[in-house]
Amino acid sequence: MTACGLDFGTSNTTLGVHDGGVDGGGFRLLALDGVRTTLPTAVFFDFEADAVTIGQAAVDSYVSGVEGRLMRSIKSMLGTDLIDADTALRKGRISFRAVIGTFLDTVKGRAEAALGAPLSDVVVGRPVHFVDGDPAGDAAAEETLGAIAKAAGFRNVSFQFEPIAAALDYEQQVSGEELALIADIGGGTSDFSVVRIGPERRGRPDRSGDILANDGIRVGGTDFDRDLSLATAMPELGHGSAMKRVGLLAPKSVYFDLATWSKINFLYTNKALSDLERLHRDSAAPEKIERLIGIVEHRQGHALAMAVERAKIALSDHDETRLALDWGDGELSLPIDVAGLNQATGALAARIGTRIRDCLSEAGVTPDRIDAVFLTGGSTLLPQVRAAILAEAPGARVVEGNIFGSVGLGLTVEAQRRYG
Repeated sequence: MTACGLDFGTSNTTLGVHDGGVDGGGFRLLALDGVRTTLPTAVFFDFEADAVTIGQAAVDSYVSGVEGRLMRSIKSMLGTDLIDADTALRKGRISFRAVIGTFLDTVKGRAEAALGAPLSDVVVGRPVHFVDGDPAGDAAAEETLGAIAKAAGFRNVSFQFEPIAAALDYEQQVSGEELALIADIGGGTSDFSVVRIGPERRGRPDRSGDILANDGIRVGGTDFDRDLSLATAMPELGHGSAMKRVGLLAPKSVYFDLATWSKINFLYTNKALSDLERLHRDSAAPEKIERLIGIVEHRQGHALAMAVERAKIALSDHDETRLALDWGDGELSLPIDVAGLNQATGALAARIGTRIRDCLSEAGVTPDRIDAVFLTGGSTLLPQVRAAILAEAPGARVVEGNIFGSVGLGLTVEAQRRYG
């Protein structure tokens, strides 16, 4: 029986094991998606084949036009009332708890096939806060995820904070003692730790004294997608447009749902379409509402979200790009640049910077005391996010972690320490 570390992420998932290397080595991630170790956290219910797929195959099935239901950002359901809700499939309904269970059960099976041995014990990564400002909800989210993992077949399930896991991964490469600020900016949360690390500390059974502060905020890459979508794509679909009745604007809720990964599926109902038809009749910009109806009728909400995400990623390396909108009966291409991205998401980046300052204050250290800033998580590639992080420790050395793998590898280090 083998212990493992599981990074069940909002956007991507990894799982690692220890192969018995010497001097703390031998930690590796298993292939979960063909030869790839990074698995998109996505589930697709294929109505045509009456089958369920996960990962990149799930996304590809949806994009290719296979009739079915795509679900992404399922981790964000934890700690909310949605975890006990359900959603319609072609035949019956399924709870979001069961969707997460299906995903984790498949991940475990793929990992065991890649390893050639059963997985018994697991350390699961968790954000510092599943829910901001709600300790009871936070505890409930961990309890729910633990129960789902046990139902998937793990004998022992324990948790480690994701930024601490990233610190454990970083510690494998340092040659001297350091005070590190760990910044893990993922799809759903931003998490930070101030940790003492070093070769002589690795083998200590109790590392609690090395963790000076641990903090986080429920802001991640999907929030940047949402705000960018609301600022660029949604106005072309009627967001902020006037109604025929003077002084009224189109309701914001439908656009917020369409721009939020975990809520898109709620628009694919007869009631939602009826509400949109009424909105069309009452709108002073009916041509924009027609585009909105086309996207919902053709179930192109996730395709739109993917287009926004691609534009966001493209702006990490380019000053401008184009956002292509397909609403079923037509197309529209919008220019978008870095300045537009920064304006749309500036408040989110500012919240990340504020939380880092809070974390340093909790640790009782000034920015000049930080030796290194360790960056992991896909959203650290966004220039605005990176600038917000580095501004809080301007004199520190910047260390690039494994963007999608550091947390999973660190959880594997912790699994080896806890379970052997």
